[in-house]
Amino acid sequence: MGRGRDKRQNATGAAAGPAPVSRHSGTGPAGAARHMGRPHGMPLWLKIVTGILTVALAGALVFAGFWFLRLQNNISKAPLNAGGGGNEVADDAKGRLQILILGSDTRDGKNSKYGVAEDSTGYGNSDVMMLMDISEDNRRVSVVSFPRDLLVDIPECKDPESGKTFPARSGVMINEAMAEAGIGCAVDTVNEITGLEVDHFMMADFNAVKELSNAVGGVEVCISDAVYDPDSRLRLPAGTSSVQGEMALAFLRTRHAFADGGDLGRIKAQQGFLSSLTRKIKDEGTLSDPPRMLKIADVVTKNLTVDEGLASVPTLLTIGTRLKDIDVSKVAFVAVPTRPAQSDSNRLEIAEPAGSQLFAAMRKDVDLTDPAAPATPSPGATPKPTTPAPTPSAPPAQPYDKTLQPVAVANGTGEPGRAQEIVEAVIAAGFTQASQFEATPVEQSVVYHGADFADVARDVAKIFGIPAAQILPADGVYGVQVYLGTDFPSGVKYGGVALPKDIVNQTAKDSTCQQANPALIVQE
Repeated sequence: MGRGRDKRQNATGAAAGPAPVSRHSGTGPAGAARHMGRPHGMPLWLKIVTGILTVALAGALVFAGFWFLRLQNNISKAPLNAGGGGNEVADDAKGRLQILILGSDTRDGKNSKYGVAEDSTGYGNSDVMMLMDISEDNRRVSVVSFPRDLLVDIPECKDPESGKTFPARSGVMINEAMAEAGIGCAVDTVNEITGLEVDHFMMADFNAVKELSNAVGGVEVCISDAVYDPDSRLRLPAGTSSVQGEMALAFLRTRHAFADGGDLGRIKAQQGFLSSLTRKIKDEGTLSDPPRMLKIADVVTKNLTVDEGLASVPTLLTIGTRLKDIDVSKVAFVAVPTRPAQSDSNRLEIAEPAGSQLFAAMRKDVDLTDPAAPATPSPGATPKPTTPAPTPSAPPAQPYDKTLQPVAVANGTGEPGRAQEIVEAVIAAGFTQASQFEATPVEQSVVYHGADFADVARDVAKIFGIPAAQILPADGVYGVQVYLGTDFPSGVKYGGVALPKDIVNQTAKDSTCQQANPALIVQE
């Protein structure tokens, strides 16, 4: 932004000096007079008003420029992806947006008081991971939480700073995705799990939570019983309390204070905190109050790292403007469906078919608070394309002869004869050894495969767009078996929407009280 030039003028209205002498010299008669009487200039009152307006305008420009540069210089940025690819550029002003929100557990800098640098290697682990999905019509927002103990497959990622490439890994805690290759690797991991295409990310550290809670004057939270957690130093009485600063951070960080002391109780507490924060900002009109917005923006941008596409004040303001009019009852907080992992009971894995159902609904832009309601894009807007979930990262498969691969289609839809259409599609794709049979009805379609047929199963699943999470090994299967469920009742492209019951934990409209962990309840 260019600097305005300093224009000075005399606005006193007083004479600038003695009356001007005649331009004519000599004693001869002067020519005809040019003016009669006193010269007519700008009235005094107009000069004063003009001066005031000029000063005010210059002050406003300086003020705006100061804040623009300050906020812009606050922002740190990093690449959106770490797998060598790039997403389609999002239209931040309109169109559907997915923003991955991360909390870093790094102990560097201002966070050193919470541990030592060795507690978090590389870029740090993601202490919080939430995917915010803003609908194209700006009428609803879904916030999906991923437990940090969730075991997932992490794709191959390249560290943008060192240039080092890290190989794909299986069965790794999701919060490790960014530890080696940066935030972009966490984005790539979420893309692979969900089949969505994350448009932006925002990553904040511990200090951001403290300063934001102070900036809004505290956030109300509720807990069933008085509790003290010595690890996070959270100490709260029973009932409703306003938390800010260190206590707000302790409320969000504690792993043991709520429910059974696990990560799912922590997620619900975080969702309750964000619901309360959302209501406060909306009720107090913060998003329409420029001075308060500047204060909050200054706090947030000082402690924020975003992708290059989001690293500008106008873009951040554009997204904030989109959020300000959304009804709080349409801000849905969801947790990825999980169950104890088979490989480690202290960890979690995505529960099927509920996980695939959730991600399928999100790819179709379904209103999670009202699944029966159709998506309503804004007039004239172009719907953002979605993609099926990609297959898990795996070494390149050896070429094989499709005509030799046995593929069976099990009809579990409850519709007699349904398998025939699928068999014909399998044969048309070159898998000529196809068969079919009637099977027990199930809700979720799955592609099973026997040993050494994983690559064939992936190729068969691609024919129908069946997500990678629904490709499973099975000891009793030779070759590949496409087990059709009631979610795939017709056609040859998978995409039926069937949401798990009570998938929404709460909306921002709901005031919830967290259940205290009995082991940490104290007497008041």
